[in-house]
Amino acid sequence: MSERWNNRALFQLLWPLIIEQLLAVTMGAADTMMVSSVGEFAVSGVNIVDNINNLLIIAFMALATGGAVVVSQYIGRRDSKNTNVAAKQLVYIVTLVSLILMGIALVLRRPIISLLYGKIAPDVMDAAAVYFFITALSYPFLAVYNADAALFRAAGNSGITMRIALLVNIMNVAGNAFFIFVLRIGVVGAALSTLLSRIAAAAILTLLLVHNRKGFLSLAGVHKIRFARPMIRNILNVGIPSGLENSMFQIGRLLTQRIFTTFGTMAIAANAIAGVINSFSFMPGMAYGIALLTIVGQCVGAGDYEAAKKETAKIMKLAYITLFVIGALIYIFMDALIGLFSLSPEARVLAKTFLRVHCISMVIGWPMSFAMPNALRAAGDVRYVMIVASVSMWLVRVSAAYLLSFPLGFGPLGVWLSMGGDFVVRGVCYFTRWRNGRWQEKRVIK
Repeated sequence: MSERWNNRALFQLLWPLIIEQLLAVTMGAADTMMVSSVGEFAVSGVNIVDNINNLLIIAFMALATGGAVVVSQYIGRRDSKNTNVAAKQLVYIVTLVSLILMGIALVLRRPIISLLYGKIAPDVMDAAAVYFFITALSYPFLAVYNADAALFRAAGNSGITMRIALLVNIMNVAGNAFFIFVLRIGVVGAALSTLLSRIAAAAILTLLLVHNRKGFLSLAGVHKIRFARPMIRNILNVGIPSGLENSMFQIGRLLTQRIFTTFGTMAIAANAIAGVINSFSFMPGMAYGIALLTIVGQCVGAGDYEAAKKETAKIMKLAYITLFVIGALIYIFMDALIGLFSLSPEARVLAKTFLRVHCISMVIGWPMSFAMPNALRAAGDVRYVMIVASVSMWLVRVSAAYLLSFPLGFGPLGVWLSMGGDFVVRGVCYFTRWRNGRWQEKRVIK
């Protein structure tokens, strides 16, 4: 597998993934930036719902990860029959799960917001409720898009997903401009633009996979629904621990985000803007993590563990170099970046404080804590990743956030300090696991 993943092949996989991840965040940033012209209540409402959406859509995103691991290992084994069977099972599962989650969100959107965020200003609640309703309608399309994109990436074809992401973002920005600035329907417009772009993305990628004649990955005949229990079990063995892990992460994140509501709309808005900027900084690192799913999955499927170690070390070095450069650029151009958003002077100062903490903690711990675990997942060591992530979330990020914010008097800054601590703890645990080689004892496919 070392010959398969030479420097040229690695570059061809990575650069579209980096561009795609940046484009993915652009959708959320475009919503936030354009909605900020409506007022801080609108920014707060969109940010609240985006956090809840991240929690609800974790289920099918985790399943997409499980499907990607299974498919990549079959590709590494050169088993075309089981590759296509696994691909179809993934699409069936994510569609079913996303429809269930959509129904829950549509019916219980206001109680969910109140449960997670407590009492918030009426104008923020109204904005959040309408944005939640419309974006929930996009869940099935987002689920299918994520599954389709995971399949293309598992095959090493990241160029397709990048081009679709570019198209989707152009549609989203154009839709935002039309709905918000021409029709002047504010939060509703931002949500509608997101919905329409996700519908287009899911439709295009599905058609490409159905009619794929190159390679041996295809969804031809996907409309003839046949469930394959052993294959579903393989996907769930990876997907369920990943889903539980990410659920714990998002629940903990929502609990810490609730801290900002106690300090008012200014703190919520400052956190939202700082969050948008730090999301951009994470995206190259996310791309490296996705690449590890593909490469390590194929290496393990082929039984070439030495190649898995070699390629993982190479990608982790690239991740640290990239995030160091990004952190430095954010620190230098912080004023200009925050100036892109309509914030009060007080919220702007608070956002800068958050970002300073972020720049330091990101460079120290993020690659090892969020990219490295994908190498472990790709090998099937998902339970260890889940346990570490859950324990670190509750003992470090959540507990420390409340301790720092209230008893120790750091206010909302305590959330960002505890986040940095979480990065370090996870990173140490994952690095130790990779070094001791216990992940090589795991099996995903037989």
